[in-house]
Parts: sequence; structure tokens; C-alpha cells
Amino acid sequence: MAKKNVKKRMNPNQPYKVGKTYLIRTVTNHIAGKIVCVGRLELVVSDAAWIADTGRFADAVKSGVFSEVEPYPEGSMTIVSRGSIVDAVQIPPTAFTQK
Repeated sequence: MAKKNVKKRMNPNQPYKVGKTYLIRTVTNHIAGKIVCVGRLELVVSDAAWIADTGRFADAVKSGVFSEVEPYPEGSMTIVSRGSIVDAVQIPPTAFTQK
């Protein structure tokens, strides 16, 4: 019965929610930011940062606070190849500052 409810709520071709903030783990690094567009082959993320060190992962996902952060320039759009994504998790909205 639970599977039926999940199918109603989630598009299996596009599970990402535009406007929500995610921590996206790729094969080489972590990117965090707000998804503004979901393309067939890529995600476009604004207000993004490269997360060099998450610290304790469970704590970071819950709080949106990371140990080492390198923000992309303000106002820029970051394109992430969907083929490089290992996993992604929604996190609290976060204003990333360098640390």
C-alpha cells in the first residue's frame, strides 16, 4: 500500500523538487544549493557551494551546516551533470559562507 502512495507523490523520471535546497554528492565532490531547473541530463543549482568537508554527515544533512565550504560566486548558476550524481538529499535552506 505504501508504494501506491509514493507513486502518486513522486515522478520517477524527476524526483527533485525545484526551489528546494539539496546536498548533491557526485562521483568527485559535493555540491549544495537550491535547484532551479531540472534538465534531462543536468540540474541547475543557484546559491551553490562546493562542500569540501561535510563534517559529521548526519549532522550536516540535518542542519545544513558544513565544516568546509567554498561558495560559487553570488548570483551564478551551477550546472551539475545528472550522470555524475551518486545521491542527493534535501537539506534546510542555507546561506553558504566560505569557511
